[in-house]
Amino acid sequence: MKLSERIRQGQQSEESTFGAATPRGTGHGEPRGATPVDPVRALTLRAQEALLVRMGPALWDPANSPAALDAQVVRELDEVLREEKIPLNDTEREQLVAEIIEQAMGYGPIRRFLDDPTITEVMVNGTDGVYVERNGRLELTDARFFSEQHVLRVIDRIVAPLGRRIDEASPMVDARLPDGSRVNAVIPPLAIDGPQLTIRKFAQRVLTLENLKERRTLTNPVADFLTACVVGRMNILISGGTGSGKTTLLNVLSSMIPESERIVTIEDAAELRLQQRHVIRLESRPSNIEGKGEVRARDLLRNALRMRPDRIVVGEVRGGEALDMLQAMNTGHDGSLSTLHANSPRDALSRVETMVLMAGFELPVRAIREQAASAIDLLVHIERGRDGVRRVTRVSSVDGMEGDLITLSDIFMFEGETTLEGTNGTLRPTGVRPKLAERLLDFGIVLPAEMFGAPAERSGSAA
Repeated sequence: MKLSERIRQGQQSEESTFGAATPRGTGHGEPRGATPVDPVRALTLRAQEALLVRMGPALWDPANSPAALDAQVVRELDEVLREEKIPLNDTEREQLVAEIIEQAMGYGPIRRFLDDPTITEVMVNGTDGVYVERNGRLELTDARFFSEQHVLRVIDRIVAPLGRRIDEASPMVDARLPDGSRVNAVIPPLAIDGPQLTIRKFAQRVLTLENLKERRTLTNPVADFLTACVVGRMNILISGGTGSGKTTLLNVLSSMIPESERIVTIEDAAELRLQQRHVIRLESRPSNIEGKGEVRARDLLRNALRMRPDRIVVGEVRGGEALDMLQAMNTGHDGSLSTLHANSPRDALSRVETMVLMAGFELPVRAIREQAASAIDLLVHIERGRDGVRRVTRVSSVDGMEGDLITLSDIFMFEGETTLEGTNGTLRPTGVRPKLAERLLDFGIVLPAEMFGAPAERSGSAA
């Protein structure tokens, strides 16, 4: 007889003895319109809640060693299951104990998605459902959290080891998992329909330019050109929308930095995985419960200038640190790399202007543009298509100022058509040889003319 059938029989026996009653384990945060709780799931929930009551804060006490805590949890669960008076064989007991431990002490029903290498993002919409992104497309899964408290416990498990907090006074938090995966959580009262958890997974395998070419993110000429620009210490800004692959591309380009150079990375949540040996990783910090101790990316960027960096890599420019980044680029720290959210290279420059003004200084717009035109050498724009493929769609060089405007030259542009089924096309050279090609000669880097093509050749076959 199945375990679920034995549980039902036990419930029916209790009802016949003590009178009809609402079965235990129902109504615990079930999704809207969902069917009654499965008996095994209800038993798991009851055992989990009883375990939390019996052990309390000891479950999260860092003073307890993992081995001692596991042993104590198993003992307490044995008592809980014995009180349930449901006969379990050894296999059923082991499986149930393992599941309850994962639910109470780990990441609950999303653990399997975090372990799945084909999934790139996990989105928990309270108790209403768990969505994942696979191959660039969203999928609704069969995973469910028992209750809002269950979601909150998982969020606490993630943020507590990092010294972060989330409660009604501070209902939003950015954090990361031990493997570097980015985590964002929002809870009531800001999240009206219950706690919301979003995890952007960190790739376990370090990607290379060859991997990006296989994924159709870029072509051979673009890969060679970007490699030359990184080695030749050009300042590069990567723009794109959310989930377009900016950080992945930044990671790959950063891997082209020579081993002999000292690199300082600055991030809000450490995601970059540089393979060079001489890397100093800095991470910003939010304020504590007293509202003190905040360390902004801007503070780290200023401090990084005193650390004798050859390269500064900023994970993402979001605010006033844009001014410090431009100043660093203009004062001898060539070869800096960063990303920002924007819809095009031109929009990226406009956002840089806006973020410089966020630094609190009333600078003339022309002065900001002159700083940006002098500091930034190359803009790389990446987008995620309807087919889920992340593609570099434009590579533009910053050529200087004409009047009050920054001039851009498109070196490579994506040409193709987008349909409901997907996107067909490729990155093609525009025939423009960028001015920075002359500067690369100082590093002994010669860019062949055929890399940039010619207008008459653009009608040829796809690269």
